[in-house]
Amino acid sequence: MEGEPLLDLCHLTEVEQTVILNVLQRDAELRNKEEGRIRKLQQTVSDPVRLHSLSGVWFHEERAKRYQKGGTDVVHASIHRKRHEKVIPLTAIFDKEKANSSQLHEQQEEDKSTEIELQENINVSEDDKGQELKEREKVDGERLVQHLVTSLYLNIDSEGDMDSGSTELDYTRFGSVSSLTSHHMMNGSLMSLYSVGDFGGIVVSGQIQFSLQYDVKKEELHVHIIRCQELAPARKNRSDPYVKVYLLPDNTSRSKKKTAVKRKTLNPVYDETKKYKVGRLDLQARVLSMSVWHMERMRRNLFLGEVEVRLGQWDWNQSQPTWHNLQPRVKLSPDDIISRGTILFSIKFVPPGSEGSGCPLTGELYIWLREIVGLLPSKRGAPSTYVKSVVLPDESGVSGQKTRVVRGSVNPVFNHTMVYDGFQSSDLIQACAEITVWSLHPPGCLGGVRLSTGSGVSYGQSVCWMDSTEDEISVWSSVIQSPNSWVDTSLPVRTNLQLCSE
Repeated sequence: MEGEPLLDLCHLTEVEQTVILNVLQRDAELRNKEEGRIRKLQQTVSDPVRLHSLSGVWFHEERAKRYQKGGTDVVHASIHRKRHEKVIPLTAIFDKEKANSSQLHEQQEEDKSTEIELQENINVSEDDKGQELKEREKVDGERLVQHLVTSLYLNIDSEGDMDSGSTELDYTRFGSVSSLTSHHMMNGSLMSLYSVGDFGGIVVSGQIQFSLQYDVKKEELHVHIIRCQELAPARKNRSDPYVKVYLLPDNTSRSKKKTAVKRKTLNPVYDETKKYKVGRLDLQARVLSMSVWHMERMRRNLFLGEVEVRLGQWDWNQSQPTWHNLQPRVKLSPDDIISRGTILFSIKFVPPGSEGSGCPLTGELYIWLREIVGLLPSKRGAPSTYVKSVVLPDESGVSGQKTRVVRGSVNPVFNHTMVYDGFQSSDLIQACAEITVWSLHPPGCLGGVRLSTGSGVSYGQSVCWMDSTEDEISVWSSVIQSPNSWVDTSLPVRTNLQLCSE
C-alpha cells in the first residue's frame, strides 16, 4: 500500500469529507478502547484458554482463515485487487497447461511478513504501543478515506460489481436507435403467448382510432384512445365494449390499462389517454397491444379484435389520430420467436505488454454487460433473469462467469464486468465469447449471442459454437482490429443458440 498516489478529493464537498472523517475517528476510538480492554485482560487473567476466549483472539483467527487480511487491507484488496480476483485464467485452455503458483507464493510471503510485523508490535512497551497505535490509526484513517472515496467514485455496489462508468449510458454509441427495435418480428399476436381462452367466438370487424405521442422530457408514452367504429355485435346486435392496453413485453398488471365500458354500442367514444413511463431507448423495443373486449357480467368477456404496434417502426412525426383495422388474435408458437430482446454491452481486448513494463503478462478480455431492453419472458409475469458468459473452447470448465439475478424486469440492468486472461492475440481467431441470458423461473436459457469469426473451426477442429451471425462476426472483428479500445454494441438475444457448452 506504500507509495500509492493520493486521490484528489476536491469532487467531495466539505460536509461529505467531514462525515467520512468522523466515522473513521469514531472507529479509531473504539479500536483504542478495545486494545486497552485486552491489555487489562492480559494482566488479570492467568488462564490462557479463558484469555483466548475473552480477548476475542479466536474471532480474529477465524476471520484470518477467511479473509487472510484485516482492517484497511480488506478495503484495499476489495478495490485495487478486485480485478485480479475476478480474472479467470484461461492459460490452461489455450496452452494446455496450468498456471504457475508464483502469485500465490507472493501472497503467502506477504501474509507471513504481516504476521511478523504484528508479532513485533506486541512486544513493544505499553506506552510506546499506545503511541504507535495512534499513529497507525491516523495513517490508516487517511488511507481508508481514500479507499472509501474510490469506492464511491467507482460505484462498487454490495454485490461487488464495479461500474466502469456512469449508468446514464450514451446510447448513440450502441448504434442507431432505430436498430434497437424489437427483434422478435414474427407472424402472429405477441399477446397470444400469455393469454388463454377462446378468441374465435366472434368474427372480428371494425376499426379503432388512436394517436401516440412521446414526451421526451418526462420520458412518457401517451396513448390517446379516441373511438371505435363498426364493432362486431356480441349480444343481440350490440356490445358493451372497452379497450385494454399493454406495453409488451411487460404483460403484468402494472402494464395493463383499461378504458371505461361503453354500454350498448358498436361505435363507442372513449377519448381517454393512458400514460407509460418508459425510456426512449426502451421504447424502441416495445410492442403496444390494444385489444377490444365485450364486457360480460356473469361469463368470460368476449374478444372483439386487437391491434399490435411495434413502436420501433412507428412514425413519431405522425401526431394526428389514425384509424387501424382490428385483427383476430393469431396464435403464435414460441418456436417462431427469433429473438427475445436486445442486449447492450461493451467489449475490449488488452494485448500482452500493451500497458507498459510488460503488463499485462497475458492478454485480457473485458466484457462489460450493460443491460437488456425489451426482454420477452417465457411465461406470463415479470421475469427474473441473469447473464452467463464463457470463452470457448473451455475444456477445463472454469471460465464461466455470471451476473447477479435481476428480478421482475423486462429491461434488466446488470452493469457487470467480466474479465478473462491467459490470451495471446492469435487466440482470438480461434476463440468464441458466448453470452447467454437465463430465466430463473422457469429455469432455462432464453437465448444469447456468440462473438467469433464464424468459421466453424477452432484449432483445426470443427465446432458447433463457431456459428456467429454477420453482426456478431462484425463485432468480434472490431475487437481484434481495435485492441485497447472499447467496442460498444447492441445485438439481438437470438433463440436459435445451440448450447454446445452445456
